[in-house]
Amino acid sequence: MPLQSWMKLMSTDDHLIEPPRLWADRLPSKYREAGPRIVEQARGEGDAPAEVWRYEGRIYPYIGLNAVAGKRPEEFGMEPTRYDEMIPGCYDPKARLRDMDLDGVWGALSFPSFPRFAGTVFLDGEDKELARLCVLAWNDFVLDEWSATARDRLIPLVILPLWDVGACVAEVQRTAAKGAKAVSFPENPVPLGLPSFHTGHWDPVFSALEETGMPMCLHFGTSGSAPKTAPEAPFAVTIALFGCNSMYSTADLLFSPVFHRHPKLKVGLSEGGIGWIPYLLERIDFTWERHRFYQNVNQDVRPSELFSRHIHGCFIDDRFGVEARHHIGVDRITWECDYPHSDSYWPKSRAYAAEVLADVPDEEVHKIVELNTRRLYNVPA
Repeated sequence: MPLQSWMKLMSTDDHLIEPPRLWADRLPSKYREAGPRIVEQARGEGDAPAEVWRYEGRIYPYIGLNAVAGKRPEEFGMEPTRYDEMIPGCYDPKARLRDMDLDGVWGALSFPSFPRFAGTVFLDGEDKELARLCVLAWNDFVLDEWSATARDRLIPLVILPLWDVGACVAEVQRTAAKGAKAVSFPENPVPLGLPSFHTGHWDPVFSALEETGMPMCLHFGTSGSAPKTAPEAPFAVTIALFGCNSMYSTADLLFSPVFHRHPKLKVGLSEGGIGWIPYLLERIDFTWERHRFYQNVNQDVRPSELFSRHIHGCFIDDRFGVEARHHIGVDRITWECDYPHSDSYWPKSRAYAAEVLADVPDEEVHKIVELNTRRLYNVPA
């Protein structure tokens, strides 16, 4: 049956493509040359030049990160190379709202593209003041332009200057005061050269998130470490295994001191699926029961209990996960669209979600597609 018309479908994982002048219009004049800007780069003979980002003289040869919405699977590739090869909803908030209306989607939270999903491109920055200002510029674009277009529908997510904990705390507080609803954070800081969840390094950031009520979103791939089995393996292997990164994050956090030190911290696992959750929690609890006594882990609280208090998953078409929803916890599940990426069913997301959720009672569907997201991100009805 179709989703009930009064249910407002809300996606916890979409993506925006930064418009070409995002940083040029927001950085101080002395930084505009070194800051991120679009330049043209020659392609094959007869092809229009590619548009690429240039930052501190480095070329980043991507703009859309698989922004293929509107194309048939036979036309998919990894990367559009010009803005005119993408539909305007990728980078224009008014066009995005039109595309959401066409798709039957009411609300959406969008991750960055050029800065990478947790803003980690700015860890590359040689000039850390420029990098900090670039983070602020992206956040101000989201808060003052993107989400300001429809504050009840375009849920504002922000990024942080991850190399400086004090600056992270200040940015959490600044953006929360401006209406931010979530923070994107690396699923595992260690591959990025940053301290782990098992240290106290991030405690001030997590405390700031508790104080502001903003969840920490861990999008798979934000660690910069993708699943790979062999040099010869096609990228399809990595795509199929990306959800494993969310599994690693879950195990890492549940055995860390993070939730014991921060009992109000909320986490959203972004684009990782949900079908794996019952098995992993069973395995983690088993490990905890057998092996906690000789290890530096909490002795009193079962990891699955921590999951049920702190962590949410999300899915696009995880039919097994939907069947196993009571083993996960219906209150722990949210829905995602993944516009404009190749996993998205745009412009038929609502129809497909109705198909996946056809055998689920309306009360539970309403939680999964709307109410859990409103609760997690503090979005009023």
